[in-house]
Amino acid sequence: MSAPLITPRPGILNIEPYVGGDSKIQGKDQDGDKTSVIKLASNEGAFGPSPKALEAIAKTAQSVNRYPDGNASALHAAIGKRFGLDPARIVCGAGSDEILSLLAYSYSGPGDEVLYTEHGFLMYPIAAKAAGATPVAAPETNLTTDVDNLLGAVTDKTKIVFLANPNNPTGTYISSSELQRLRAGLPADVLLVIDAAYAEFVSRDDYTPGFELVDQGQNTVMTRTFSKIFALGGLRLGWAYMPSEIADVINRVRGPFNVSSIAQAAGIAALEDIEFFNRSREHAILWVEKTQTALRQMGLQTTNSVGNFVLVRFDGNNGKTAAAADAYLRDNSIIVRKMDAYGLPEYLRISIGTEEEMNACTKAIEKFLKS
Repeated sequence: MSAPLITPRPGILNIEPYVGGDSKIQGKDQDGDKTSVIKLASNEGAFGPSPKALEAIAKTAQSVNRYPDGNASALHAAIGKRFGLDPARIVCGAGSDEILSLLAYSYSGPGDEVLYTEHGFLMYPIAAKAAGATPVAAPETNLTTDVDNLLGAVTDKTKIVFLANPNNPTGTYISSSELQRLRAGLPADVLLVIDAAYAEFVSRDDYTPGFELVDQGQNTVMTRTFSKIFALGGLRLGWAYMPSEIADVINRVRGPFNVSSIAQAAGIAALEDIEFFNRSREHAILWVEKTQTALRQMGLQTTNSVGNFVLVRFDGNNGKTAAAADAYLRDNSIIVRKMDAYGLPEYLRISIGTEEEMNACTKAIEKFLKS
């Protein structure tokens, strides 16, 4: 068979496509006729979207024949008001994934290196490879970002450092002082991208999402998402705060209407619903602690997660592996996330759901361990 005439750019076929958490189990669904499935695989909001966001979606749906505001001006203003930021330095995207990819595409390419931590978000190496750059993973220490290891991995080819803080899937974080030390240790011409997708769940006094680092210079970007605390994952809405020069670059390469009118309206409404936001945040913090405590009492190890999920380790003794636990949970209509793709095959990541869902999950794990 002859070679195809049309071939992709070198490196594209080396990309392992990102695979999200499962939503269904064969033979089981949520239609009321079969066993209800509990999905705890994708760190989605336990309560669904804000009622005000749902109202905004329904209202805006009536005018989807019109193109959205290509500059998302009202959404930028709402984000700026909520977080005390300059709206002109905010860029929105179809999820923060799009912004990460646009940054990689704009600031790295063939011959360049993009640095991240070894158990960092899988989209970082994908974005690097798609841009033609080489992804480089720096070792973590105790499943936590090690600033010295990151700095030690920097070369004259390094163009971008992607840092998830808090990190997904480990749930660990580094303090604002360590974040400052990282920025200070990086060359001025290396872009630091702080992925703070889970910032709203952190209640530690020594944590900041990175606003101050963006304001201090021209070489740091902070990304956020509406998919987690605001539970709008299905609308694909993310945003970033960045120096004006970088915002100008990203606005040149992004699609002219990359954020739908429905996503913009829902985002504004979600930001304004402070009561729902606080309820969602308090629930996640409470049930991370309760779930970790319950799992530890069973003899399992967990990280000290500050996200809306728990990472739990199965030691494999007596056949009690993470793979076996995952299969048992699926048999009991519970979907969690295997961590093989992250180099953590002995771990499962469990998203925080409702009280009933979390109790069902921990009880199922307890039965598994005793079976």
